[in-house]
Amino acid sequence: MPKTVRELLHENEKRNLSPFATKSAESKGRERKITPCDIRTDFQRDRDRIIHSKAFRRLMHKTQVFLSPEADHYRTRLTHTLEVTQIARTVARALRLNEDLTEAAALGHDLGHTPFGHAGERLLQRVYSSSFKHNEQSLRVVEKLENNGYGLNLTAEVRDGILHHTGGSGPASTPEGSIILFADRIAYINHDIDDACRAGILSESDIPLALRNELGHSHGERIDTMTKSVVSASADSDVIKMEPAIEQATLELRSFLFEAVYKNPVAKGEEGKAEELLGRLYEYFLKNPDKMPSEQRRWLDSEGEARVVCDYIAGMTDRYAVTLYRQIFLPKMWNEGNRILPFV
Repeated sequence: MPKTVRELLHENEKRNLSPFATKSAESKGRERKITPCDIRTDFQRDRDRIIHSKAFRRLMHKTQVFLSPEADHYRTRLTHTLEVTQIARTVARALRLNEDLTEAAALGHDLGHTPFGHAGERLLQRVYSSSFKHNEQSLRVVEKLENNGYGLNLTAEVRDGILHHTGGSGPASTPEGSIILFADRIAYINHDIDDACRAGILSESDIPLALRNELGHSHGERIDTMTKSVVSASADSDVIKMEPAIEQATLELRSFLFEAVYKNPVAKGEEGKAEELLGRLYEYFLKNPDKMPSEQRRWLDSEGEARVVCDYIAGMTDRYAVTLYRQIFLPKMWNEGNRILPFV
């Protein structure tokens, strides 16, 4: 009997990948067993499940740094995710690690991110729980909230990479999952500089000269330097890391961004309004859980009002939250309906 494409892919991984790579055939599996696909490995299937999820599509209308920008070229949470994925795959390929596992974890790492970027995360930490973290919410999305409450049933390795991409929950259990932390940092540091320059609140010359000399004098040069540093430092090892000098410069550049961009009143001046908007929505639905769409209401008995409202708020896009706020709290024209928007 001829071998399936999946079996041939398994053989190819054993033959060509690094001894430190996570092999698809050796996955710890899923919480619920499914029939294997003839032409895809389990990690390929995870990638496809994430891409086809509603949470992934909603990333298109979630803030990265600049709230609901009208210009076309500012990053959103979706374009951020794609840039992280591209960098992560480049590293995985160079190290002969499993690209499919790396790609799936990268594509899923921010599925649970809140509307209005970290402003939404701060709000939920204040009104729901100080322990709320977007990486844990991303895991909750793929394990429970997606697919009409059945979750995406992803492999253990992909779920682990999603959970540990921030480093705050400890290291990932695979080298592929560990790549996501570095790819995420490389992506957001550099594209946030690019967007800040586009917005006119920063210029390349504002970056300390020592950091430019160490990392590069342009967007592309810095990404190249940082990515190659991860590859060079991680070669022939199961530990993913950066060269010390480049990592130190990268962290210093990140600190510079916090002062120049992330705390800049021009870039972040509207975040207080965003938090107030989400806070009022949270309070409203906590008092009126019956006003949430049926997709959320079905969880009330098992999860409780606060958890369900938190999930509802965290899953919103920026524009959905604004439209919902307008519908609930602002006066309606005589011909506007009173129905709560469906959460789709």
